[in-house]
Amino acid sequence: MKRREFVKKSVGAGIVTGTALAFGSINNLLGKTPLSNSPADLIAVMGGMPDQMFDQGIEALGGIERFVKPNQTVVVKPNIGWDRKPEQAANTNPALVTRIIEHCLKAGAKEVMVFDHTCDVWTKTYKNSGIEKAVKDAGGKIVPGHTTGYYHDVNIPQGVKLKSAKVHELILESDVFINVPVLKDHNSARLTISMKNLMGIVWDRRFWHRNDLQQCIADFATYERKPDLNVVDAYNVMLRNGPQGVSVSDVVNMKTQILTTDMVAADAAAAKFFKSDPASIPHIRKASEMGVGEMDLEKLSVKRIMI
Repeated sequence: MKRREFVKKSVGAGIVTGTALAFGSINNLLGKTPLSNSPADLIAVMGGMPDQMFDQGIEALGGIERFVKPNQTVVVKPNIGWDRKPEQAANTNPALVTRIIEHCLKAGAKEVMVFDHTCDVWTKTYKNSGIEKAVKDAGGKIVPGHTTGYYHDVNIPQGVKLKSAKVHELILESDVFINVPVLKDHNSARLTISMKNLMGIVWDRRFWHRNDLQQCIADFATYERKPDLNVVDAYNVMLRNGPQGVSVSDVVNMKTQILTTDMVAADAAAAKFFKSDPASIPHIRKASEMGVGEMDLEKLSVKRIMI
């Protein structure tokens, strides 16, 4: 089947050309187009609002009912780490969080809970990110993650540097785990996407930073309780000064979203938006080598949707 190509826009100078950059990247980052009767490994959606892109992306991936069954409990893990406003793109877009919760509840979920182990004061990050209001408006439940009592010891049998961790009880007890990172620059990990977002479900993140951060990210990705679904928010993308950002001048509007069950594939695809070879990002390469997922996008079937 001949691959569909999207028309590239002309690219000017500077980071203001993010939309054009994304148009070019969506052609280059994606592998094989799936046959019409076979499921895609990864869905890439571009050109719409966050909620609109999720509607079309999740439908193409088989519908939220593929992941959420009636009376199940769901935990949604966005990035809510920073006391920043939505337009600064330090946290996951609240409109996307709202829509995910709505889909889960429509599928019959008994309860949809949202949390993050934040870097800034959690009450401020939850409020100023817009996510607390988004969760409540959608009918979900916002849950803290700021004290050690929420976390329980787990073993990481495949870990090289990280052999154990304390994981938030919602991850351990919920039926469905949806990981919703925002794509952005990161001063230590180079990029923060799906696997890096999992640092927000553990208690002792300082150990990771002291003991080879890149390896620890890959180690934890081997833990048996992996996300059932990963939704990468690349609507607004912080291209520099991450993970907090300095101002909206750090941000480009790329209007893109990636959906997949494979964290490594999600991160490999998203890395292309920074014009990065996934193999050059150590935690992506290491996780692929450890069998967490597929880094080589040419081996995957991908469906591309333009809105």
